[in-house]
Amino acid sequence: MKVIYKDIFRNGILGIALFSYIFSCIIKVVFFYIKEKKFSMKKFWEPGGMPSSHSALVMSLSTSVGKIRGFDSLDFAMIFVISLIVMYDASGVRRAAGQQATVINKIVEAWYESDPFEKRIKLKELLGHTPLEVLAGAIFGVVVAVLSFRFIPLTIG
Repeated sequence: MKVIYKDIFRNGILGIALFSYIFSCIIKVVFFYIKEKKFSMKKFWEPGGMPSSHSALVMSLSTSVGKIRGFDSLDFAMIFVISLIVMYDASGVRRAAGQQATVINKIVEAWYESDPFEKRIKLKELLGHTPLEVLAGAIFGVVVAVLSFRFIPLTIG
């Protein structure tokens, strides 16, 4: 078990992907501050926002695997297809769920106006991303991976 932890921490591709994810989350906090003039660390963990951290994660992973294993490899093909699914989910399914939550919250609010003492339940509305946020995250992930390989030599034995 000790060897597994050592291997995980030495995995450069995993490191690039996690760095891309964390740095994109930091950027989301900064963009929120610029737009809303409020600082909120909750934006670091919340879904949605610019750029998509999930898109950055999977595209940096895809790019890294492509650089190491080859862009014509089975490894790259598998992770790239998974990346497309993640990005589609972020901008399609989760975004639609967020829009539905907005409508449901309005219906519930109107319903509870008749009984002001009833406990109100509000659904989370910002679940997904706009296509632009997904694209920005994907580009960010590719750039992080390319720059990482430019300045940090990585190989997998």
